Amino acid sequence: MIRVFVGYEPKEALAYHVLCHSIMENSSEPVSICPVNLKNLKFDRPPDPLQSTEFSFTRFLVPYLCDFQGHAIFMDCDMLCRGDIAELWALRDSVPVQVVKHDYTPSTSKKFLGNTQTQYVMKNWSSVMLFNNHLCQPLGFNRVKTAPGLWLHQFRWASEIGDLPPEWNYLVGEEQPEIDPKLVHFTLGGPWFKEYEEVEYADEWREAGLSVIDNGQNR
Repeated sequence: MIRVFVGYEPKEALAYHVLCHSIMENSSEPVSICPVNLKNLKFDRPPDPLQSTEFSFTRFLVPYLCDFQGHAIFMDCDMLCRGDIAELWALRDSVPVQVVKHDYTPSTSKKFLGNTQTQYVMKNWSSVMLFNNHLCQPLGFNRVKTAPGLWLHQFRWASEIGDLPPEWNYLVGEEQPEIDPKLVHFTLGGPWFKEYEEVEYADEWREAGLSVIDNGQNR
């Protein structure tokens, strides 16, 4: 069973459901999808400039939620899966965590809903993570609640950071279009927001969204 955890943001609930639909539609293997929902976790932290969504820090609880056993994938909700998640799962390695190691500086100072686009080294690396849970013991519940934001997002808790291919976290509006992405990341804002209706891959996202709506109406 492929274990996938998706960050849940109430203001982007539709994006969450469309992503889940796209994962299941394209998967060649059984997949279990769990929302990382702040409301269910009894989790609170002091204010932090890195927090732009409810799952900014709860994402690092995935190994804890898995009892530090096996592997698990985390991804932000503002994505669209175009490839077979089983291909990503097959890349599991013997390091604590694997990510797409983006080397870029955000092109804007603001993103969706007027949130500040905080700039730091390893920006967006944590938006897709393939965890080897038993090697992530530093990510206990209380440690994630109290650790500095950069300690978490810059993987200072990990003894090693493995690589994932760039097509598994393609940053719309921030990367060159020659990549044929398997996982599209609407990092600046997705087509569910009016001001981002015409971004790259918006039509594919809307098609997936219509499938979600149609299936719900036909129950």
